[in-house]
Amino acid sequence: MCLAGAVAGFTERFVARDGVRLRVVEAGRRGDPPVVLAHGFPDLALGWRHQIAALAAAGYHVLAPDQRGYGRSSCPEQVAAYDIHALTGDLVGVLDALTDARRAVFVGHDWGAFTAHGAAALPDSPFDAHVALAIPPLASIRITRQEFARQVWTAVAQTRNSWYIVVNQLPRLPERVFASMTGLLWREWAPGYDAAVDLAHLAEAAPPRNRAAIVGYYRQMVRPRPGSALTRELTKLFMAPPIHPVQVLYGSDDHAMRAQFFAGLDDGRLPEGSRVERLEGLGHFLHLERPEQVNALIVDHLGPA
Repeated sequence: MCLAGAVAGFTERFVARDGVRLRVVEAGRRGDPPVVLAHGFPDLALGWRHQIAALAAAGYHVLAPDQRGYGRSSCPEQVAAYDIHALTGDLVGVLDALTDARRAVFVGHDWGAFTAHGAAALPDSPFDAHVALAIPPLASIRITRQEFARQVWTAVAQTRNSWYIVVNQLPRLPERVFASMTGLLWREWAPGYDAAVDLAHLAEAAPPRNRAAIVGYYRQMVRPRPGSALTRELTKLFMAPPIHPVQVLYGSDDHAMRAQFFAGLDDGRLPEGSRVERLEGLGHFLHLERPEQVNALIVDHLGPA
């Protein structure tokens, strides 16, 4: 069952861009301020179901794509097709195809949050507001002399949380164990949350042909590839600190990205107008674990549509 068919008021669209076809869930009224919701690993547009409804009710035109490689969106074969530039281009392509607006709001979780932080570092970001869930802006994490030991320990401890990144570099194995691995990750990352619905949809939306594409997000991180001067320059920008305000939401019990990495982000490291919110007792999928609280924080930050 697709998300658009499962919830009244959602429409399914398909957008083609540079040879990639993206399935997009749309809600709200065209002409209202657009907001793009970008999911992460291992998830789908379905993961935004509570935010789609809430943001549409708040007066936003909501667009939530299945990212390339997921669900009914295209699965490019090249590993390089899953870098941050391609993902950002997809989201801008969705905006161009389904709205007449020149500006929009960007809300991202996990990989979508990486993209949100990257867009917030671009001088000419096409987004008026940037919201990132569960991932800090990595370039804003500073190692200080006073907290050096704690920060080193946090980095070492994070390697335990990030075991799946290493597994995803192996040939063929991640695709073979995809269902069991993603089920384990959901249980580890969001303890106490019943992910049965999400995992059932993910299993349906990730047949064997999709699995190499989904794993490709991690394989492209470490594999050298040729690139143009423009691509190299964009890479530098996407690894730079944000220059536009960003709202960062994270759970205190996230077992994917340790909460200690978010410490100190609200001490002036982020641009004026930024917000950092720690949500006690929540894990990595905080927008699913306690959607009412997350929705209220996002709508409050964005203001009236």
